[in-house]
Amino acid sequence: MEKVPLTRAGYDSLSQELKKLKSQERPAIIKAIAEARELGDLSENAEYHSAREKQGFIEGRVKEIESLLGRAEVIDPSKFTGSVKFGATVTIVDEDTDEEKTYQIVGEPEADLEQGRLNMKSPLARSLIGKEEGDTVDVRTPGGTRSYEILSVKFA
Repeated sequence: MEKVPLTRAGYDSLSQELKKLKSQERPAIIKAIAEARELGDLSENAEYHSAREKQGFIEGRVKEIESLLGRAEVIDPSKFTGSVKFGATVTIVDEDTDEEKTYQIVGEPEADLEQGRLNMKSPLARSLIGKEEGDTVDVRTPGGTRSYEILSVKFA
């Protein structure tokens, strides 16, 4: 079983989601299935089939989160210094457009670009890891090669 690196915030977020699924979502879907059964013929009962489908999704997500948490390796990035590593918050500037972006490099389960959390296995993160403030990295993207300069590296 491969360990899954997570920040403390990522681990806590998954734990909260699991708690909600088990304490709120699961009981609600069981109730919805029971109510749909009372409506009679199950072969043409859209509410019943919809509720069963949602139950399958919930149970699958519960198993997935339990597996992730069981294999989680919580890493505290505040103990790191120096070059870009897991957990680092990196501010970069696109050398062509002068657009600045800030990302935290995190594990795959907690990655969310809209929230500024970059999957450590992404091409950009892999290019940044091991580099230092002031370095330039070239990243191959579907739209061509992009160059970024690292403006700052912080560990919170």
